[in-house]
Amino acid sequence: DIIPQPLLDQYLSMTDPARAQTVDTEIAKHCAYSLPGVALTLGRQNWHCLKDTYETLASDVQWKVRRTLAFSIHELAVILGDQLTAADLVPIFNGFLKDLDEVRIGVLKHLYDFLKLLHADKRREYLYQLQEFVVTDNSRNWRFRYELAEQLILILELYNPNDVYDYLRHIALTLCSDKVSEVRWISFRLVVAILQKFYANNANALGLNFINELVVRFRHCSKWVGRQAFAFICQVRMFSHCVSMCAFD
Repeated sequence: DIIPQPLLDQYLSMTDPARAQTVDTEIAKHCAYSLPGVALTLGRQNWHCLKDTYETLASDVQWKVRRTLAFSIHELAVILGDQLTAADLVPIFNGFLKDLDEVRIGVLKHLYDFLKLLHADKRREYLYQLQEFVVTDNSRNWRFRYELAEQLILILELYNPNDVYDYLRHIALTLCSDKVSEVRWISFRLVVAILQKFYANNANALGLNFINELVVRFRHCSKWVGRQAFAFICQVRMFSHCVSMCAFD
C-alpha cells in the first residue's frame, strides 16, 4: 500500500550480481546509497522487506558499497528505533569497525550519533573497542585520528566519569603525543573536555589524578614538544574555565 510491489522488487534486485554486469557496475553502490530513503518510506514496520538486502550489501565485496552503508548506518538506526537497531544493525556496525579504513571512517564520523541511540549497557561494550581506532591501516592517515579525537569530545557525555578515566583518558593521552600537530591540537581540547567532565560531575579526585598525570607526562617531559603540549593544554584550559589553574601548580 505504500509503494507498488513491482517497484520494490526492482529495487531489491539491484543486489543481483548479474545486474552489475548488464546494467551498471556500481548498481549495488546506488542501492546502498538509497536504502535509508527506502527504509524511511516503508517505515520500520516493513523493515523485514529490506533486511536481507541490507545484509547482502553489508557483505558486498566492493568496499565502496560497504563504505556507503557505514556512512549512513546512524541515519538508519534513527529510522528503525532501538530494538531493531540492537538486533539487526549492531552486528553489521561491529563488522564495519573491523573493516578497511575506508569503511571504518564512515562509522567513525558518526560514532557519537550511533552510540547515543543504544541502551547504556550495549553502549558500554564499545568502551573496549574505541582504542582500536587509534591504529589504522596507514599510519599517515592522520585525519582518521583527528576524527577520533573530535568524536571522543562528543562521546564523553555518554559515559560516567569512572569509565572516562579508565578507558578514554588513555586514548586522549596517546593522541596528545601524535606526530601530527593537527591531531595534537584537537587532542588538547579533548583533554580539557575530560577535565570538564570530571569537575562538572564532582569527580574531583579523578580530575586531580589526571592533572598530576599530565604534569608528569608533559610538564616534566625531557623533550620540548612534550613541555609545549603542556603549555597548550593550559592555554585551552584558560579559555574554557573548567578548573582552577591552581590545580596545575
